[in-house]
Amino acid sequence: MRVNKIKTTLAGHRPVVNGWLAIPSSYSAEIMGHQGYDAVTVDLQHGMIDFASALTMLQALSATPAVPLVRVTDNNPAQIMRLLDAGAYGVICPMISTPEQAQRFVSACRYPPQGTRSFGPARGLLYGGPDYPQHANREILTLAMIETREGLANIDAILDTDGLDGVFIGPNDLSLTLTGAASAESTHPDMLAAVERVVSRCRVKQKIAGIFCTSGAAAARRIAEGFSLVTPANDVMQLGRASREAIALARGSEIPSTGASGY
Repeated sequence: MRVNKIKTTLAGHRPVVNGWLAIPSSYSAEIMGHQGYDAVTVDLQHGMIDFASALTMLQALSATPAVPLVRVTDNNPAQIMRLLDAGAYGVICPMISTPEQAQRFVSACRYPPQGTRSFGPARGLLYGGPDYPQHANREILTLAMIETREGLANIDAILDTDGLDGVFIGPNDLSLTLTGAASAESTHPDMLAAVERVVSRCRVKQKIAGIFCTSGAAAARRIAEGFSLVTPANDVMQLGRASREAIALARGSEIPSTGASGY
């Protein structure tokens, strides 16, 4: 089976830089996959992407060096299994607040006896190789999103879930619930403490600590804080930023700030 390069990168103590796709386009996916990202995530939760679009995007990513990941809409085993069958090599699952929810998520990603994933890998065989069924439980990445007070309080129990590779902070939702305002780069004391708690517990448990960021500079700061997987904005944010910069340069004016916090 094709080795999951995210896991080998992390095993070599190197951070993973992850691209993020919200625009339903296989061409955009192909472009992003060739830019040097370690992985690229197809976002079905807050992006404009349905399963049919996600399939073509995963196909496009499979021809690039980037590892194809997905963020699912919710903790729905049927959708998780279908996207894994479509060739996703890892799943980011939103709104995991309890160890029971984490176990349900992981179980959908693992074949028996480790889990309850139904057999029918389809594109998994094409992308992963003919021995995919024998090694998928080892190679498929599982990241649970921490976005609530309850999830933060249960971080140790969630990280102790057998088969869970790590967690991924949804900074806007976590900031919203902790401070009343959605901000991916919040400096509110409660948010700073929450981020540090997640990173420190991941370090102790030797699990992946991931987070969404608004820029490459923000991602570099998160790596310095101890995060092992960072997403430096998504395609929508990058397209908007590049367009504003180009227009400002053409007009000889100051580059406007967007105020967007990402998701």
